[in-house]
Amino acid sequence: MSDPAPVRLPEISVFLPAFNECENLQRMVDACRQVLPALSDRFEIVIVDDGSRDGTGRLAEELAAQDANVRAIHHVRNLGYGAAVRSGLSACRYQAIFFTDGDCQFDVGELRLLIPHLAAADIVTGYRRQRNDPLLRRLYSRGWTWLIRCVTGVRVRDLNCAFKLFRRSAIEGLALRADGAMINAEVFALAVRRGSTIHEVPVSHYPRVHGRQTGGNPRVILRAFWELGTFCFRRR
Repeated sequence: MSDPAPVRLPEISVFLPAFNECENLQRMVDACRQVLPALSDRFEIVIVDDGSRDGTGRLAEELAAQDANVRAIHHVRNLGYGAAVRSGLSACRYQAIFFTDGDCQFDVGELRLLIPHLAAADIVTGYRRQRNDPLLRRLYSRGWTWLIRCVTGVRVRDLNCAFKLFRRSAIEGLALRADGAMINAEVFALAVRRGSTIHEVPVSHYPRVHGRQTGGNPRVILRAFWELGTFCFRRR
């Protein structure tokens, strides 16, 4: 199947959750600045520094000072991936909102594959054709996706794929509370309950070259299960 014809948006906000991504952030922002002018008339890049300790926050401020299209927001301490996503969603100003992680494991240029589908769907999410993560993390993710399907009824191939495009109307006003890895499930479950539609698109995924992954940390996993339990209790 051929790629859909290029579509240009009037405006788009892109945000990058980042925790200790000093070695990756410059490359990610440069990629965004190269790609976005061809995809949108107006754009902004929001860096969400989640209490990094490696100079990510300082670099974010330097990048924002160099380009009026770049903004940096900071958490004083590390609050978690979900908190970074919630801060990013709140900070974005435009009607189309896209996010991907600041770790350079995705090609921002493939955003062009998602945009055409926003005409018919409220959320367009990527799924990784071939996931380049350690085996244990892939197994955790597969089990988590299955569990979320059972609990919430949300059926997507790759729940935690950090390559998502939203209409603002799909996420505006959602009562998001997750601070950890539950955030993607929470967004999808609440948006679908409100009537939003989701379309999935295959995207490339690359090995992490710099920095350290935290998604397989036992504390992160336990926090996700706690937040899932809290979410289910609130639904009841």
